[in-house]
Formats: sequence, structure tokens, C-alpha cells
Amino acid sequence: MADKKATREAYGQALADLGAKYDFLVLDADLAASTKTAVFQKKFPERFFDCGIAEGNMMCVAAGIASTGKPVFASSFAMFAAGRAFEQVRNCIGYPHLNVKIGATHAGITVGEDGATHQCNEDLALMRTIPGMVIINPADATEAYAAVEAALLHEGPVYLRFGRYAVPDLTADLEGYKFELGKGVTYCDGSDVTLIATGVMSSFAHDAAKLLAEEGISARVINIHTIKPIDKEIILKAARETGAIVTAEEHNVIGGLGSAVCEVVAEDAPVPVIRVGVQDQYGRSGTVPELMKHYGLTAQNIVLAAKRAIAKK
Repeated sequence: MADKKATREAYGQALADLGAKYDFLVLDADLAASTKTAVFQKKFPERFFDCGIAEGNMMCVAAGIASTGKPVFASSFAMFAAGRAFEQVRNCIGYPHLNVKIGATHAGITVGEDGATHQCNEDLALMRTIPGMVIINPADATEAYAAVEAALLHEGPVYLRFGRYAVPDLTADLEGYKFELGKGVTYCDGSDVTLIATGVMSSFAHDAAKLLAEEGISARVINIHTIKPIDKEIILKAARETGAIVTAEEHNVIGGLGSAVCEVVAEDAPVPVIRVGVQDQYGRSGTVPELMKHYGLTAQNIVLAAKRAIAKK
């Protein structure tokens, strides 16, 4: 398995590399060192603009630039990009369906010691409510890097969710991997239960499958990097073939991946779905391992959820 790397690192590198290939601008809200847009700034200073600690205004600036026909990335922490600037994202970017790509870093509780005010567990839910908004939550650095170009080539608004915590690069080991918007990725096949994960939790689902195998339980593992539009086909196929699903996300169980999967299966293939995620709580300050254990976001928690789901068949 490849070395661990934070998805925000891949985001910054992708922007810098793609800047030589495509003509786009990058905006940031006085957080370039943390969001890693500083990598692009150093290489293309004339195409980078620091909008200061004013995320709402930054989104309006991005909308204005996009209305001239030039794609633009607007970056900040997820709490501010999705939360503080929601009105501007909705009205100035989403409503006119402009070509703005929102690079939201430091999402979820893996922000760690920064605490509840910065641990955004609601951003996927917020962005899912905006019509026409594409939402990408990459599992690792390889996927994050590919997602940036896919977002750039997509015509319309895109919300990209990145993390600060270094995660294993499972995608690098997948033979023939190709990033496609709206398409889930099967890590391994199984027949007893399906583990559907996104973002940082994809590696935990992969580990959970190994633990279940030791107990004779066959688990299918699917990584969903595009939350919207979600891959209904891969989810329904898994529901029909395994009969039980566990979702895993570093986000509130309300409104994120778990909700999206439930919406899909409830209509066409009703099966038990157990949601592993933040159980409608605020975050708190602590180390990442401590927080993941406290909020039940571990491979062991996914194993327990899988057994519950199987028992409900």
C-alpha cells in the first residue's frame, strides 16, 4: 500500500500541475498555506487572488469571474466554504449554474484539535440541497488529484471535499483505475454485506472487510467519491446481491452519504442500511485517533454495523 497522504496536499499539487495545461484562476480566503493553494500561487501568481477572511465575498468574486467564461477555484475550510458562504454559493453560483469549483479543505472531525467550530460535519448535506451542484469526496490522494481535473472539465458548479488527515492511498493499488464523475469504485467483491464508504472512511471500510473475512463473512466494499450525482446502479446492484448495506462517512449521518444511499435503495431495492458516521452531534477537540474512536468511526465499528445489517435481512 502506498504511503499516507492528505487529500488537501493532492489538491494543491493538482492545481499547480493543471495550471500549465488549462487557463483558470484560483481564489483563497487567507488560508492558502493550509488549503495548499499556495502551491499554485507560487507557480502562477498572476492567476491567484487572496480575497481575505471574507468567504461570502470570495464566492461572489468567483461567480463574477466565471460569468466571463473563465473557470475558477474558490478555496477555504469546509466550515466556511459551505457554512459561512452558503447563501452566496446558492444564489450567486448554484442558481446561475456557473463554472465555479469550490475547494473545501479541513472537512470533518479529522481537523482534530481545532474543535467543533472548525469540524464541519454538515457540508455534504448543505451542498446536496443545491440543484445542479456536483459533490466529490475523494478517498485518497490519487483520487483527489484526479478529481480536480474532472471537476475542471465539468461544466457547472462543483464542491470538492478534502481533508487534513493523511490517509492510505488505496486507489494507487487498483489496476485499471479511472476516475469518472458519478461512478463508484469497487475495492473488493463480497456476497454477505456491502460496505459503502466515502472520503477518509473508505480505508476503514477496506480494513473492516478484512476483519469480517477472518470471521467468515464476505463483504463487498464500494468507494463512493461522487456524492452527487450518486452511482445508483452500483448501489442497487449491491443491495440486490448482498441484501444488506453499511454506509461509512466522516459526516453527520443526516444528509450525507448514508441519507443518499437510503434514498436510492428505499425506492427500488429496500434492504437494511446501517449508517456509520457522526450521530447528529457536534465535534470536539482531540487527536484524530481519539476522535475517530469517540464518534465510532473505526473499522471495528463498521464490523459491528455489518453484523447488525446482516441480522436484519
